[in-house]
Amino acid sequence: MLSPRVWSSVRPRLSRGLARNVGSWALGEGRKVDISGIYPPVTTPFTATAEVDYGKLEENLHKLGTFPFKGFVVQGSNGEFPFLTSIERLEVVSCVRQAMPKDKLLLAGSGCESTQATVEMTVSMAQVGADAAMVVTPCYYRGRMSSAALIHHYTKVADLSPIPVVLYSVPANTGLDLPVDAVVTLSQHPNIVGIKDSGGDVTRIGLIVHKTRRQDFQVLAGSAGFLLASYALGAVGGVCALANVLGAQVCQLERLCLTGQWEDAQKLQHRLIEPNTAVTRRFGIPGLKKTMDWFGYYGGPCRAPLLELSPSDEAALRLDFTSNGWLSE
Repeated sequence: MLSPRVWSSVRPRLSRGLARNVGSWALGEGRKVDISGIYPPVTTPFTATAEVDYGKLEENLHKLGTFPFKGFVVQGSNGEFPFLTSIERLEVVSCVRQAMPKDKLLLAGSGCESTQATVEMTVSMAQVGADAAMVVTPCYYRGRMSSAALIHHYTKVADLSPIPVVLYSVPANTGLDLPVDAVVTLSQHPNIVGIKDSGGDVTRIGLIVHKTRRQDFQVLAGSAGFLLASYALGAVGGVCALANVLGAQVCQLERLCLTGQWEDAQKLQHRLIEPNTAVTRRFGIPGLKKTMDWFGYYGGPCRAPLLELSPSDEAALRLDFTSNGWLSE
């Protein structure tokens, strides 16, 4: 929850934003924002004393900005958002907005456990420069997070958000898959533009694409490991942790898929599977940050309780990259 001081500074601007957006929704003006493309989920750099290192964040963004990404996801799972204060979350997004190329989209993670807190955070993210809000499923009371509860939650957030909303399903972290029937219902909302699905079930991705085909709704794969399969089933892009270190290769895979060069795409996809698994399911954010150090970015430490890799884990991580030709031994 934002402090009264922060919320009071945001509230007056909320009504103006809502007035603009509600008017355009009601009139049915234009098409929803196009979120197709590749996005790296930006990590949050920390100093040795666990403070956010905004200088290193800017340095990383300047390097990432040289690749043909559609934009950046900030304060997603790889940004360690659960470990940041509300103020830090907003400051990180503001820093990214100022440092990133102006022609890129900024998708900001604004999910909180309560609907009220999510609305407040989403509005605040818009005020500091986010182009769209990526809203993770609330999950602490996952046993009561029925389709009806989640539809109610996302509808309220989308109704009150001055920027477009992207649904975010990441069951590995939340223990909760956003049900397909809820996604289909929510796809009809004029301010919900798509979903980032990180579950890795490509049949589910294909089903979502199929059942929302009559809506102006886009599906993003949540990982590079199943990016080719997702494109083949109708997804329009991906939010890929691996793009933080192999940005050119992930963008190349996108181009091969979009131009129908499936044989070359398959060969490249095969070489990305093990490195992708290493920086996601296997070694997580500590693995991703260590790899960033190897590739000339600043990875640095995570915030506790995430620990750095053991020497054996670091060796296994490096092997997944060297064995696929991405690092020298």
